[in-house]
Amino acid sequence: MEPKRQVPLREIFEVFFIIGATGFGGGMAIVSLIERCCVYEKGWVTLDEFMHGLAFGQILGPFSLNTSTFVGYQLRGVVGGITAAVGFISPSFFLISLLSWLYFRFHELPQLQSALKGTNPVVIALIVVAAAGMARSKVRSRGAWLMALAAFAAAAFLKVGALAILVAAALWSLARAWFRREHA
Repeated sequence: MEPKRQVPLREIFEVFFIIGATGFGGGMAIVSLIERCCVYEKGWVTLDEFMHGLAFGQILGPFSLNTSTFVGYQLRGVVGGITAAVGFISPSFFLISLLSWLYFRFHELPQLQSALKGTNPVVIALIVVAAAGMARSKVRSRGAWLMALAAFAAAAFLKVGALAILVAAALWSLARAWFRREHA
């Protein structure tokens, strides 16, 4: 695939470094930061391109890193993908190294244990906000809402993996399109 924009590699690195440094709360919270910055503020990729990259990234593992790599790749090819990935993970690597050292040195302090417990509600709120924003932009029909709710139920209550849910959604969509075409 030919890169479509010539965004400087330094800018890609800086943007993803900042996202990596300020994005707390896990995958979906960070993905919402990437979406806001790369789709709405910078205009580097369209919302549809971003959603395709997000869906593809969920299949392969840590999807916030995969989404970062996808955006970098869309901008500057393989080098852009690597630059975005390195920029994104650098702050986490340095922060985790520092926090690990501090934790093992001071882990028995009650103040530290209390501080860690206090962050849990914030993380949940960030994930809910990210999910609601994506739902508003992409889930518009009754059928889409039913599919979203079914996917949520399968993941939350039946512990079905993301890959199985994506495959089931793709098969359902293909079957539905075929049925509509045959009965039109």
